[in-house]
Amino acid sequence: MKKLGAVTIGQAPRSDVGPILEKYIGEKAEIVQAGALDGMTAQDIARHFAPEGNDEFLTTKLLSGESVVLSGAKIEPLLQDKIDLLEETGCGIILVLCTGTFEELHTRKAVLVEPDRVIRAAVSSIAANRTLGIIVPLLEQEDSLADHWRASGIAPVYAAASPYGSEESGFEAAADELVRQGAEMILLDCMGYIEDYKKIVERRSGLPVILSNSLVAKVVSEFV
Repeated sequence: MKKLGAVTIGQAPRSDVGPILEKYIGEKAEIVQAGALDGMTAQDIARHFAPEGNDEFLTTKLLSGESVVLSGAKIEPLLQDKIDLLEETGCGIILVLCTGTFEELHTRKAVLVEPDRVIRAAVSSIAANRTLGIIVPLLEQEDSLADHWRASGIAPVYAAASPYGSEESGFEAAADELVRQGAEMILLDCMGYIEDYKKIVERRSGLPVILSNSLVAKVVSEFV
């Protein structure tokens, strides 16, 4: 059986996105998870990887259940180390479990799948003539995301609901905010969002909703 590496910016295994990968890919490949922050404490992470200045804000979940906010630039070298390790262990496809944008990630021969690139390409073609609403974990992510979507000809509207600890009401409020801003379809833009959150937003907004991790998993399942 083929081996697919799944690398998170947090700690592995991921109990949230893991079942979605198994649902769409598990029968076709052995899924091997690794985490950039494996073995670290929340205190160490806050000390060394917190965002500063114009850093891209990312958030992820630890095995303890705590969520942490990270600098994209600071976590990228650790992410690359895990990608190298997964490739050395025989993973022919490596999936990054984060929708953030990274500039220097690479493999030697393995296929590297970065969700940000897949999602923007697919969603921008669908939303070309519609107002796209995006739910993100942190509103601080809006500025960095806007530049990337602008390059695809999309000017989204935003709302925030964390996948790590938000109640149902948080997703309802986010859906209400996007409807108020005129959204015609919604993207849940974080690999930590699960199918239950998609159902809440669909029910509340009455709009089509795209779940990032299931979209990427379905694409990967086509070539595993």
